[in-house]
Amino acid sequence: MSIAFVFPGQGAQSVGMGRDLYEMSVAARAIFELADATLGFALTRLCFEGPEEALTATENAQPALLTVSAALLASMGELWGAGVNGRECQETITASYVAGHSLGEYSALVAAGAIDIPTALRLVRRRGELMSEAHDGVMAAIIGIDEAELERICRETSAEDAPVVIANYNSPGQLVISGAGTAVERACALAKERGAKRALPLKVSAAFHSPLMRDAAAGLAAALARAAIVDARTPVISNVTTEPLIQADAIRRELIAQVTSPVRWIASVQRMSAEGVDSFVEIGPGSVLTGLIKRLAPDARLVNVSDLASARAFGEHSGVRSRNSE
Repeated sequence: MSIAFVFPGQGAQSVGMGRDLYEMSVAARAIFELADATLGFALTRLCFEGPEEALTATENAQPALLTVSAALLASMGELWGAGVNGRECQETITASYVAGHSLGEYSALVAAGAIDIPTALRLVRRRGELMSEAHDGVMAAIIGIDEAELERICRETSAEDAPVVIANYNSPGQLVISGAGTAVERACALAKERGAKRALPLKVSAAFHSPLMRDAAAGLAAALARAAIVDARTPVISNVTTEPLIQADAIRRELIAQVTSPVRWIASVQRMSAEGVDSFVEIGPGSVLTGLIKRLAPDARLVNVSDLASARAFGEHSGVRSRNSE
């Protein structure tokens, strides 16, 4: 069995996430306490109690999701030996690859040992601030149209000063476009004329993963230049190129490019499948990626680890003895 750990991105957050981990896992509680100390405010309370509007704010949602994903992985390490951040453990459960959807790529890099948790928290907090400061453009989900056709529509409706591009290749027939408001509106109308089932505006503050995020990318590049990043122990499948990332310099370039580039999730899952991955374990709140992968790799084993109960169940179903029983 070849396993990939995958980590969700922004939008997976919900008030109350991680509370059971904090209350019942010593290793997970340490992650939450580290997050509060690193960021200088009560992120833990925000995760557990909200309010939802504050948790959903980009600058808060991003470190909150990373914290819960890291806490889940730490609890898995506590139970089964699936270690996090280079900690010594019995490696009874290991991943051949890791990947994350947009923000989730930072959680994947933590799991791969390329970035420590405090550094990742500071980076995603800054990333969230830069993205929330951007107010240009909009995004829309386009349902039920071929990606090649949607790419043609984007080229037809895009202009140099008003671009529109595909931002997320999530699954066949489930794509997201991003760009200037007028261009996105034209692209939505043309997509429906050409057979799209739905074109839904998204509630976001700006045109993420588009050329309109250049200033945010520049700001993040400055933060990344100061960040401690090392070579990954486990290959991280790139959102941008779908190539496995190992070297620290390549990881820095990836995280800068990711801000203005599309998330190629379809090709990322296909790449992992081609490399022999037959089991995908989504680690984080919700189950969005599990649903997407089900369409992309229908024969794969899919596991969702979103709370302590599912972390326990994963190891039990994998035939691994709990470390607590030794």
